[in-house]
Amino acid sequence: MFYHIGETLSPIPPERLKDAPPYVAVLRADQWPLYRDRFDMVIDMDLDTASPRETKAVVNADSLTGSFSVPDRSRVTDLRHCFSFALDEKGVVWIDDTGYAQSLVDSIQRTKKWRLPSLERFLYDFLEKIIEGDLSLLEAYEHRLNAIEDAVLKSGMDDLPPELNDIRGDLLDLRVHYEQLIDLGQELEENENGFFDPDNLRYFRLFTERVMRLKDMVTSLRDYTIQLRDLIHTRLEARQNKIMTLLTVITSIFMPLSLIAGWYGMNFTHMPELSWPGSYPVVILVSIAIVVVCLIWFKRKKWL
Repeated sequence: MFYHIGETLSPIPPERLKDAPPYVAVLRADQWPLYRDRFDMVIDMDLDTASPRETKAVVNADSLTGSFSVPDRSRVTDLRHCFSFALDEKGVVWIDDTGYAQSLVDSIQRTKKWRLPSLERFLYDFLEKIIEGDLSLLEAYEHRLNAIEDAVLKSGMDDLPPELNDIRGDLLDLRVHYEQLIDLGQELEENENGFFDPDNLRYFRLFTERVMRLKDMVTSLRDYTIQLRDLIHTRLEARQNKIMTLLTVITSIFMPLSLIAGWYGMNFTHMPELSWPGSYPVVILVSIAIVVVCLIWFKRKKWL
């Protein structure tokens, strides 16, 4: 699909590309070699149209090329939308086999109308579409972390919840994604080839600043996950310490009782207590007294 950037995006035939700058084109990888010469871009770097793995921009002699690797917000760690691009002062070409870039362009065509149309304004809206809804996404992560914290404080947990590790992994991927978007925005704002109107460079600065705020929020949430991990570990250690304390108390109580049982279980012939009729109840009372004294002592020491 080919579009002219006017008050709105207007579809045009490919024959009108040279007569309708600024323009937007969305091609599949197999279409790029067929239409490449129509855009009259001087590209001296290989353009990765297969499956790019990162978001970046590369300055060529008379063009700007690069790629996007955008995590799918429903499956951040597992699924990515990967596509490439090439642009100069006349327009931008998206090369995408997944349909993701086309969906963003279609959304812009439906929802955007510009008073001062320009290539810079289109690029700004395109980049904004990529991070659209990310604030709500990060707030949802925060609510999930709050729910985990409440569960830990109310009932405790026997182990780290798998959800916490999933959230931590998603946040790590989003942080890397935002860092790459910041680099891309700064590269566009640098305007090394002079493709953009200096007055319109503010669009890229606004985008970069917004992504920086999202990155700061992701960093804060990752710190929150670390705090939750520490909290869970601390409560697990406290629970284990209580169990060890209880076992120690039980052992301490039964040590003197074991001594008594061992003492009178030696079966020596001349043990005067064996022939005394009150020996059995006395031993019982002494054993009970030992248990009571131990329990009182441990209670005063706050070991129970």
